[in-house]
Amino acid sequence: MDKDKTTGLLLIAAIFLAYMYFNTPEQLPPDNTVQNAQTVAADSTVNQITEQNQLPDSVVNEQLQAKYGAYASGINGQENLTTLENDVLKVELSSRGGVVKSALLKHFLTYSQQPLYLIDQNTSTFSLKTNTSKGEQDLNNLYYTAKPFTTDSSQGVSFVLDLGNGQQIEQQYWLANADSYELHYRVKGISENTGAVYSWNHKLKNLERDFKDSQTRSTVNYYTSEEDFEELDKVTGDSEDIVDTEVAVKWVGINHRFFTAAIIADKQFDKGKIDLKASESDTVYLKQTSIALNLPQNSLAEGAGFTYFFGPNNYYLLKDVTDGFSKNVNLGWTLFRPINKWIIIPIFHFLEQYISSYGLIILILVLFIKLLLSPLSYKSYVGMAKMRVLKPQLDEIKAKHGDDQMKAQQEQMKLYSQLGINPVSGCIPMLLQMPILLAMFNFFPNSIELRQESFLWAHDLSTYDSILNLPFTIPFYGDHVSLFCLLMTASQLIYTMISQQTSMTGQPGPMKYIAYVTPVMFLFFLNNFPAGLTYYYFLSNLITIGQQLFIRNMVNDEKVLAQLEENRIKNKDKKKGGFSARLEQAMRQGQERSQQLAEENAENKKARATRRGKKK
Repeated sequence: MDKDKTTGLLLIAAIFLAYMYFNTPEQLPPDNTVQNAQTVAADSTVNQITEQNQLPDSVVNEQLQAKYGAYASGINGQENLTTLENDVLKVELSSRGGVVKSALLKHFLTYSQQPLYLIDQNTSTFSLKTNTSKGEQDLNNLYYTAKPFTTDSSQGVSFVLDLGNGQQIEQQYWLANADSYELHYRVKGISENTGAVYSWNHKLKNLERDFKDSQTRSTVNYYTSEEDFEELDKVTGDSEDIVDTEVAVKWVGINHRFFTAAIIADKQFDKGKIDLKASESDTVYLKQTSIALNLPQNSLAEGAGFTYFFGPNNYYLLKDVTDGFSKNVNLGWTLFRPINKWIIIPIFHFLEQYISSYGLIILILVLFIKLLLSPLSYKSYVGMAKMRVLKPQLDEIKAKHGDDQMKAQQEQMKLYSQLGINPVSGCIPMLLQMPILLAMFNFFPNSIELRQESFLWAHDLSTYDSILNLPFTIPFYGDHVSLFCLLMTASQLIYTMISQQTSMTGQPGPMKYIAYVTPVMFLFFLNNFPAGLTYYYFLSNLITIGQQLFIRNMVNDEKVLAQLEENRIKNKDKKKGGFSARLEQAMRQGQERSQQLAEENAENKKARATRRGKKK
């Protein structure tokens, strides 16, 4: 393998490993010591009423009235549950607080095949606080009367609390469409002058096989009124990220890797605060978040509204929810996101309409991409062939100039210019393919389409395909053996061997073995990654090997050498230009500068010697 080819491969490996490092971020036990605010407040009130049971009802009512004012009628009551349900979502709402009790995604199961509740009473608590003449009051800590309603297009429920004097607090929920994951909400009766602060505390449950992987890929996203998408740090271990939003917020999404629980304003929320933290000792919850948002005062008079979203991270589903919402699907950095958005996802979506096996879909995807990139592959191989047939002449130049590497390089560049060869033509096509390879690195781990889809021995293409669980953990590798990862590594080693034979430039010493290091490194880095990704890379390597063997039979070294000699004749009197000329000029300037420095050093040395002689 020639030096430029080896350099290109090492550069590609460095880019790939760096990308994996920066895209693979580095657990909270159930917090039994901190009860949620609703329970604490309600229990405190119940205890007070219990202590006063021996007092007349009129006295108790007067005391509650004195303490809570118009809201006293909602302090005591009985909790009743109301269910809203469509084809994809089942939501339970409680008359205690008029809040969401649970949200069940009907078409999905957890990895352990249990019903998938995106939120429930153990993971989420809500509060809606407003100022009153008696102090701050949490409207989600009161008891309401449930009044279901239906229309031609929706089913819903109103939670009503009578405040007297013709005033009331009303919270409405409704599902508009049969296949919608959106739960609409509106609150009426809050004074515009008092304002209101909405809070949501949520513990992210692990819904997948690999706790650590799910933890590193779970976060909180938000979208501002200035159309900026922001993502909190994917904190792990004992760490925390707190954000005070500087501008109004359109929506906030709690991202469970494959699912999102979000709150979306009809207009916008005023400034708020978002907190995301994790604990190293947790084995139950991935992370914990606290969201506090101000409801705009100018919207309270007519009724402040927003929408809950409880659903899967399907790109085509999310992009129709609201502006920027599709970014809850992590498609990679800005450079690679368009590749997934405009090429990979449309192809994948088209194929899954006609093919039920995702293993076959991935195979067709690989074939399509390889066909698309085949001109680059051919150009890369031809570039290698040119360097291979030139090896005797390059060796002759090296032997002629001995240790004078600068002169040898100048002669080589002169030869390249005469023959019309770009010395880096072999690695540039490979570098141009890197964005697609890195786009896949984000697509497969975040593709909900692969979740719980089996293929061959892989039970779930969205996680690793373990064929053997080890009784110990190997650093950087893990405690299992992924067969697709092994096959990917083996195929990469075979491809490297074929490339070495194809180039036949005879790298000296250990240089020829460096190319074999990268596949072994990938074996360690990718063992815990989804089977869909390693299966894709395995297929890609196999097809690349086939392309190399096919092109080898098409490209004749004698014809390549003959073409180069024709180029030498054509370029004999041609003025130099392009990359070769610029590179040769840079090398000549570098050599002149080196000679100048050598002369200056010699003069300085001579001057120092003269001064020492005079002193003696």
